Order: sequence, then structure tokens, then C-alpha cells
Amino acid sequence: MDQLKGQMGIREFYAIIVIIVGTKLGDDTPTILFKHLETATWIAPIIIGAVSIFPLFLLHKTLDLYGNKNLAEIILNLFGKYLGFIILFILFAIFFSALTIDSATYGNLISTMYFTKTPFIVIYALSMALCAYGAKKGIKHIGSVTWALLIYIKIALLVVLLLLFVQGESSFIFPIFGPGKWEVIKQSVTHSSIYVDLFYLALLFPLISEKKSYKKGIWIGLSFVTIELSVAIMGYVMLFDYIGVKMMNYPFHEAIRYFEIGFLINVETFFFPFWLVAAFLRFTVYLYLNALLFSYIFRIKKFNYLIPVMATLAVVLGLIPESPSFTLIHLREKLIYITTPIFLIFPFVIWIFGRIKGVKNNENVSN
Repeated sequence: MDQLKGQMGIREFYAIIVIIVGTKLGDDTPTILFKHLETATWIAPIIIGAVSIFPLFLLHKTLDLYGNKNLAEIILNLFGKYLGFIILFILFAIFFSALTIDSATYGNLISTMYFTKTPFIVIYALSMALCAYGAKKGIKHIGSVTWALLIYIKIALLVVLLLLFVQGESSFIFPIFGPGKWEVIKQSVTHSSIYVDLFYLALLFPLISEKKSYKKGIWIGLSFVTIELSVAIMGYVMLFDYIGVKMMNYPFHEAIRYFEIGFLINVETFFFPFWLVAAFLRFTVYLYLNALLFSYIFRIKKFNYLIPVMATLAVVLGLIPESPSFTLIHLREKLIYITTPIFLIFPFVIWIFGRIKGVKNNENVSN
């Protein structure tokens, strides 16, 4: 298939992880968590990161069993042509729903907070067209561009985080456990699919230059984004208090509009371009992975031609919800609830099947 042209190193793979998961601190993810966890919201990424270790570890063990196969190939091998088709189609439906809902959320964010006079459909369509163009370049090119821009994006974010803590009030983070320890644990676990992108990245496993680099990239990336999300959410609480931040759909953007640095006003103009670039990179990767997964379902070799079609379909579906500022956040939370059991349980299932089938194959060879 086309995806076998070229390979990525750990730097490019790490950059992709940090971008596609780390950018969630700038969308409605914190708002979804704030609804349930109040002052303890900053603890949620830490618990989610800890909970994610076990399914990701089992996923890595399964990948080791099959050498140079990616997630889709392993599923087809384990479950056969028909059941494998159904499982892959379900995984695709979930991931494409995430692409549609999340991209529509970002389009709505840009149109309501920055370009209020520009129609939502224009912003959304142009953004997805740019992402589709990038996705057609291939994952190696995407990884290289992401790595080249990562340092600038993270420097801008570091400045924002410093301003959050300098201008915030530390007393706002109390009580630390908010609604209670067990409630914090329960809500964190049920929202674990916030990190589900790390599961779908197993589609890229054969493309990593060294297999150890894949695991290192996942673990280092998981650690980094966990700390990043936790620190950012703590900063939102310190700046706005949990009561105020619960009423905001996009606390990151409210924060950069709130800042004043000396005589400088409209500080958001310095930070918005970096966030926008990160958002484009995220959905470029999403489009590529969706097209790659779809190609395994229907055995399409040149899946790059699917990317513009998927971008167009995502835009069409993303325009359906009325009152997107309110509807999209509810749709996204429902998708998180639905996806969490799959993220936590399915790696265990394929690992068990992989071990059983591996044992049977070894017995057959011996006989």
C-alpha cells in the first residue's frame, strides 16, 4: 500500500503524539471534565494517563507477536475476513465520528471567537481542504513538518502556561479533590478515551524505523501530554475559578483573550496562530489515519484518493448540528463515553486472541 513509502523516526512520531493529544487542552475537553470534577479537574489527566498504561502495554505486546503488522492487519488476521471487517468498520465509524465532531468544534470555535463575520461553512471548508492537502503528502511528510513546528508551538504554549500561573490565584484549586476522591476516579476512568488517539496510532506501527522507537514514542508522549494537560487545566482553575471556567466552552481561548502584558492588548493575536497550526496538523493526521483504516476495510491500495472525499464528507456531516456551540460538546461527550470501554477492554481482547492463536500456530508448526 502507499503508506509503506518511507518511514518515520522517533522524533516525528513523538511530535505527532504530542500534537494530536496535546491540542485537546485548547478545545472543549477541559469543559467536559470541569462539569463533573470542578476544582479536581486537573487530576483527571493524571488518572487517565495511569489507566491508559495497561491497555497500551497489552497493545504493544500484541504488536510484538505479529512483527511488522499494524493494528488493522492484526485484527483481520485474528478475527477473519467477516468478523474482522465488522470490528474494523466499528473502529472506523468511531474515529470518523471523532474527526467530524472535533473538526466541526474547531471550526465553530474559530468562527465564533475570532472571525465572527466570516460564515462558519467557509472557515470549516477551507480548514479541512488545507488538512486534506497536507494528509495527501503522506505520513512521513506530516511527521517532518510536525517535528519542525513543534518547538515553536510549545514555546508559545509555555508562555501561556506561565501567564496562567502568574496571573492566577492558587487558592482557587482548593478543595483539591473537588466532589470527592471516588467521584474523581470514576469520572476520570469513564473519560479515558480522551487518550484513544494513542490506540489508533498503532496503524502506523510498521512505518516507524525501529520498533523500540514506537514504544518509546508512546510512553514519552503519554507522559508529556499528561503533564501538559494537567498543568493547563490547573492554570484555568487558578485564573477563572472552577465556577467561571465551567461556563466557558473554550477556556484556553478565553484565557489568551483575558491576558494583558504591560501596554500590550489583544495578546491572543500572538498565540492564536500557533494554536491554529497545531489544530491543522492534528486533523491532517486524523484524515490520514481514517483513510488508512478505511483502505484496510475495503482493500483499497491507493487510499490517498480517499482523503479529499473524507474531508468533504466530514464537512457535510459537521454542518448538520444546529446550535453547534451547545450541540457539539454534548455529542463529543457521548462519543467519549461510548469509546472508553473499547479503549480499555479491546487491547486485552486482541492480546488474549493473539496469544491463543500464537500458541496454536506454534503447535501446528511443531506437529
